[in-house]
Amino acid sequence: MKKEIISIIGGTGDQGRGLALRWAQAGYEIVLGSRDSDRAHQVATMLTEKLQPQVTNIRGTSNREAAATGSIIILTVPFAAQLPTLREIKDHIQPGTLFVDVTVPLEPAVGGRPTRILGVWAGSAAEQSAETLNSDTHVVSAFQNVAASVLADLDHHVDCDIIVCGNDKNDRERLKPLVEAVTGCRYIDGGVLANSRYVEAWTALLIGVNIRYRTHSGVRITGIGS
Repeated sequence: MKKEIISIIGGTGDQGRGLALRWAQAGYEIVLGSRDSDRAHQVATMLTEKLQPQVTNIRGTSNREAAATGSIIILTVPFAAQLPTLREIKDHIQPGTLFVDVTVPLEPAVGGRPTRILGVWAGSAAEQSAETLNSDTHVVSAFQNVAASVLADLDHHVDCDIIVCGNDKNDRERLKPLVEAVTGCRYIDGGVLANSRYVEAWTALLIGVNIRYRTHSGVRITGIGS
């Protein structure tokens, strides 16, 4: 079965780059989206050079073109840019697309601390995406708790469970191959999209742990078989 095309909106940022490297290495076609298409081209070239000679399946373009191209879209922008980006791309997303929100509403969006979470009227950043995008876009959330620096370190496995939340079980399971394509990650069914509120909040907690222990911690759920 042919692998799905993955478009990463905000793909020139640290989180987007890390995910792009992991998935490109696993054989997926990656489209990096950015407000600055030239910047997207530059980053795509840089990532390709890092992975060569094994991988040549990363390209860069505008956010709108990336949104129109991918059968799976990953949103990896800071919270302050989430709504403007959603409004920019929503009408370019093809019906039936799986939209994966990685956004975490951290306080730096309003000049605060990265160890604190902001309240979101919709309940969570992921629910805000679901309210903003067209109804034929399938929204889930995932990958909020894995550090960008860990993803970018291809010499080591990623030690983190990936909790996927969404209102449709089929949508959640559609993301499972991408989770398992990142060596060391395990797919965890997180239930309905509203549960994203808790998963997003854990990111602020983990940032605090990382600061105190000078590490890059992740999440593991015990009591579940591999």
